[in-house]
Amino acid sequence: MAASAWEDGARGQAQGRRGCEHYDRGCRLKAPCCDKLYSCRLCHDNSEDHLLDRFKVKEVQCINCEKIQRAQQTCEECSTLFGEYYCSMCHLFDKDKKQYHCENCGICRIGPKEDFFHCLKCNLCLTINLQGKHKCIENVSRQNCPICLEDIHTSRIVAHVLPCGHLLHRTCYEEMLKEGYRCPLCMHSALDMTRYWRQLDDEVAQTPMPSEYQNMTVDILCNDCNGKSTVQFHILGMKCNICESYNTAQSGGRRISVDQQ
Repeated sequence: MAASAWEDGARGQAQGRRGCEHYDRGCRLKAPCCDKLYSCRLCHDNSEDHLLDRFKVKEVQCINCEKIQRAQQTCEECSTLFGEYYCSMCHLFDKDKKQYHCENCGICRIGPKEDFFHCLKCNLCLTINLQGKHKCIENVSRQNCPICLEDIHTSRIVAHVLPCGHLLHRTCYEEMLKEGYRCPLCMHSALDMTRYWRQLDDEVAQTPMPSEYQNMTVDILCNDCNGKSTVQFHILGMKCNICESYNTAQSGGRRISVDQQ
C-alpha cells in the first residue's frame, strides 16, 4: 500500500503541486496504525480497511530527501517546507488557506478566523453573520449529512445551515435545490420562498377551479410554521392561513362547505 502514497505524490507533482489531490504538502505521514507512508489521512483511509488517527501521528517523511523524522513544519535535513500552514495538534500540512485550529471543534478550519465564531450549542464554527441569527440544534454537526450520509463535522466540504437549523454539505445543498426546496429531515423550506409564494398567489388567482371544486375546503398542516388551517382546495397549492406559505400538506379529507351543499 505504501506504493500508492508514492503514486499520489507523483501525480501531484505532475500536476504542478506537491502532495496529493487533497493537500499541497512536502511530506508524507507515517501512519501510527500500520507504519505505512501516505500523503494524507484521506489517502490512507481510501486504501486501508482502518482509519488513521491524525492526532497520533508522530513521524513524517520528507518528499525530497526522504528522511523520516518527527512531525514538524520544516525538514531537519534539507529544510524543505512541509506546509505553509502546519498544525501541531491535527498534524495538518497544507498551503496557506487562512486556516486556524478551533479548540472547541477539536480540528482545523479554513478561515480567516475572524470571519467565524464557534456556536457552543451547535458545536460548530459558523460564519459571523449567523451569530444570533440561526436556529441552534444541540450537536447538530455530529450528525451525518442527510443527503450523502457522510460526516459533516470533520468534512473538508463547507457546511450549509438551513433556516430550520439542520446542516447539509454546501455541495449537497446546491444539488438538492435542483430537485426541491425542502429540508430532507423536517420538510421546512430550505431558503426564503416569499417571492415564489407571491407568484403562486397570482397563479392561483388566475386559475379558477371547476365549479364542483370551488367551495371545497381541506385541512392542511404547514411545514414552515407547523400551524393547522382549513383552506379552500386548489390544485396548484394550498396556502397556510398563518404564515402564508404554500409549503403545506393535506391533513384531512376534502369537504364541501355546509352552506353550499
